[in-house]
Amino acid sequence: MLRVPGYVGPGKNGIVRPLLCVVRIEDFDLGGFMTDPRRQRRLWYIVGTIAIIGFIAFGASSFKSNLTPYVSFDDARSRPGKVQIAGKLVEGSTHYVEGSQNLSFGLVDDDGSSMSVLYSGVKPGNFEEAVQIVAIGDYRDETFHADQLLVKCPSKYQGLDDDVTKHGGEA
Repeated sequence: MLRVPGYVGPGKNGIVRPLLCVVRIEDFDLGGFMTDPRRQRRLWYIVGTIAIIGFIAFGASSFKSNLTPYVSFDDARSRPGKVQIAGKLVEGSTHYVEGSQNLSFGLVDDDGSSMSVLYSGVKPGNFEEAVQIVAIGDYRDETFHADQLLVKCPSKYQGLDDDVTKHGGEA
């Protein structure tokens, strides 16, 4: 038994009278819910299932929010939000300001359409030798504003097959 002090409202004379309540621990018994191993196991299955569903939902929403589709230059101009465009560097269009780390350049896609790109960040190494450049960002103010650049450089093994067959090896 547990004794809990309490108070009763004002009595006849306006005096607050203390009251001693008696509470039995047995009154709070949940019917042996946590003592039954089958019920404990069922509770853990429910908690585990809810946790797994929560992790899957969080992972799916995070994955979906990080997807950026490849689109054409025309689609990038009309589509709101973050997208990826790919193209070849227009020769002589590169302008880099080291102090502010702003890189502007032109890209041309396979259809011959061109787009100006602005990137704020460190200029990637071998930028001018790139075979293809992928810009990730959004189009606004007549310019594609890139958050990230992926530079695809020519392979150092590009001429290897010709050299091997020329020297008598197998390709």
